[in-house]
Amino acid sequence: MNRLSGLPMAIGSLPHKDAEAAIDLIFKYLPKIPFWPQLPNIDKREGMISQFMEMFPVADGRPLPEERLEIFYEKVTSKDIEYFKISEEYSRGLYALKKRLKSKPGLLKNAEFIKCQITGPFTLAASVKDESGNPYLNNPLFMQAFIEGLKMKALWQIEFFKEFDKPVIMFIDEPYLSAFGSAYTSINRDDVVNALRELTVGIKASGAITGVHCCGNTDWSIFTEISGIDIINFDAYSFWNRFVLYADSLAELLKRGGFICWGLVPTEEFSADMTPDALISRMKQGIEILVRKGINPDLLYKHMLLSPSCGLGSLDIGKAEKILKTLSEISKILRK
Repeated sequence: MNRLSGLPMAIGSLPHKDAEAAIDLIFKYLPKIPFWPQLPNIDKREGMISQFMEMFPVADGRPLPEERLEIFYEKVTSKDIEYFKISEEYSRGLYALKKRLKSKPGLLKNAEFIKCQITGPFTLAASVKDESGNPYLNNPLFMQAFIEGLKMKALWQIEFFKEFDKPVIMFIDEPYLSAFGSAYTSINRDDVVNALRELTVGIKASGAITGVHCCGNTDWSIFTEISGIDIINFDAYSFWNRFVLYADSLAELLKRGGFICWGLVPTEEFSADMTPDALISRMKQGIEILVRKGINPDLLYKHMLLSPSCGLGSLDIGKAEKILKTLSEISKILRK
């Protein structure tokens, strides 16, 4: 994992309607950690919720036959990961990345990792409702099905890229957990820790590196408590001053070899006057506080990744490219 130090990566979505153009942009600015892009502007099925519901035993707002759940668990038990594949209709970007890697093997000489992603079980279950209009988040039976199904979709992706012999970074995107601890959610700490521990253990067993992304503020010690999480990605532009409150927990993550991915370049708020130097200066405010709280600065820099603060799918293409260009420039400065 030391090869990760200071590298730039992206979250998941891009605004393109042309998958090949999206892949061009990725290799232009993120050649060390290429990722398959979610492209919701091509098809609503590429949104972060719909994209991972394929073959799940639920449908948003309408009932499905009970045998769908039985078949689902039969496939989980038999470890039939092909049943849980993400089809091309649900992810042009995933197949475009594999096609590009196969057609241009030279790209792999520069790549250190391949990044994949799944939507987290809490975000997924909170977004999909049963026939009564209630989110599946509060249904233990289906919540467990979400965890199992997402694990299988992660394992399918790892197998999908196995031929390239590059370590896979599997990210769990959990924006819903920014609501943790508020009056808007009934989930408790044990619910989150147990679910994500179960999910990450299954992914780690395949040899992948695991990360979690939450673009709001949350209780970051939840993620540091889970040994299966190697990378924590947070919105460092908006929430660095709250993130540093968890210095003791973050120190434990770093000591066991984990990484902090600083979502340093804002997305919606990004403007032309946000230079690499200005953003680095903002990040250093957080680093200085963590150092004062006892974390070794060398450890912070050596165990650092960089990203935009969130996905770029809702932006225009020009703005998305400027964000990735700025991110790439920040990485070059810091890696010197």
